[in-house]
Amino acid sequence: MQDVIAAVDLGSNSFRLQVGRIVNDQVYAFDGLKEQVQLAAGLTADKRLDDEACQRGLVALRLFHERLAGFSPDAVRAVATNTLRVAKNAADFLREAEKALGFPIEVIGGREEARLIYVGVAHTLPDPHRQQLIVDIGGGSTEFIIGKSFEPVLLDSLYMGCVSYSLRYFPGGKIDKRSFREAELSARSELLSIAHDYRKTGWELAVGSSGTAKALEEILVENGLSESGITRDGLEKLRTIFIRAGSVDAADLYALRNDRKSVVLGGLAIMLAVFHEFGLQRMAFSEGALRLGVLYDLLGRYHHHDLRDATVDAFMNRYRVNARHAGQVADTACSLLAQLDPAVIDPANMDRRFLYWAALLHEIGISVAHAGYHKHSAYILANADMPGFSRMDQWRLARLVLAHRGKLERLADIDPSSPDWLLIVCLRLAVVVHRARDDRGVPDIALTWTKRGFTVETPPGWLQELPLTTAAFEEERLQWRSVGRALTMRTKT
Repeated sequence: MQDVIAAVDLGSNSFRLQVGRIVNDQVYAFDGLKEQVQLAAGLTADKRLDDEACQRGLVALRLFHERLAGFSPDAVRAVATNTLRVAKNAADFLREAEKALGFPIEVIGGREEARLIYVGVAHTLPDPHRQQLIVDIGGGSTEFIIGKSFEPVLLDSLYMGCVSYSLRYFPGGKIDKRSFREAELSARSELLSIAHDYRKTGWELAVGSSGTAKALEEILVENGLSESGITRDGLEKLRTIFIRAGSVDAADLYALRNDRKSVVLGGLAIMLAVFHEFGLQRMAFSEGALRLGVLYDLLGRYHHHDLRDATVDAFMNRYRVNARHAGQVADTACSLLAQLDPAVIDPANMDRRFLYWAALLHEIGISVAHAGYHKHSAYILANADMPGFSRMDQWRLARLVLAHRGKLERLADIDPSSPDWLLIVCLRLAVVVHRARDDRGVPDIALTWTKRGFTVETPPGWLQELPLTTAAFEEERLQWRSVGRALTMRTKT
């Protein structure tokens, strides 16, 4: 298998190229191209692609061909979706398309498209072991999946998409109550064939993927219609804004990009129908999509555990972390945290997991420079592609790692009631205790806390044998005082 692989998605709205690098059996997407082809817009009434749409597609594929120069055939997989499933002259177009791209193109069925979408989305979810509902509104079809632990449970593809619905119900971007009601009722009618089985099977989290979900989330959040994610209330308010405006162009909305204007109304109608028929109130967004699923399918291997664990392992290997030392720090930090909060004894506790990950990764910045390495570590964690971690996850991880040494004053803006203060004190003390990098294991020290600060109790004579550790604890005392908290050292009686 090649170190670098590529996926090409010939979608009904846009053509996408995604290039990924294989690192420790994971795919890190690092380059991509997107061309707004709107192939579905060129589908005539008798289900034939017109010449203009075909030419738009061929131009895009020639651009992709240039980027794929030097790729071997087994390192590239190209798939085509709904429009090329239904177009009567698809074979004619595909012959020219394969010449333009330089690689074979597979027209995949709706359920196979749904499966690949799920593979892509599942590899971006923090906990794929939860049962997830995935909704992917494309240009010509919408895919629905319920899956768990990288295995789909239900898969369906319905012939309704943001391009086809926008053309049918909102020509020229015009909108009124009647047209929107017709579009939404049409989508709800399509959903009746699958909604019962999906609701009966159930899910723990609803996730939207691909362009329509991303565009709707951006519009809702940027215009104050949702604090985060896609919400039913926000979608209904957005519908009202569009109807009052009378057209897409007249709607005064932030984050409504020009390349989405012609398809946003159809996507909104379908999404509202999904929320109604599936009884949803909120939906998260995932960057995972068909092209990422194609990359993982090309790789041919799946991860049957929390993707974040695999990502942390990959980062440790990539940055040549001293695994033994990092493991000792992690064990001690988690042992201390268990003294402060008995709930973290559960290995699945998220505070424990974040502390453990932070401890394992706290020294990755040494690969950049030893001086100020904690800052380098934090920068990498905040900005690198970390499969499975959301941006908020990465920011939290970066903050913990930044806080493991140095001045605490830079963290004074953290809410005093945040549980991260407990994680920070445990990580800092664990780093101090294992500064000598020996095999002493988890030390016999006790840690307690109150709202005023922390108390560390050590065995009799322990600190007298460790003058460097004693000095480090004194520095810790000063640092905690700078943020208004006490750190008291006592000898066990």
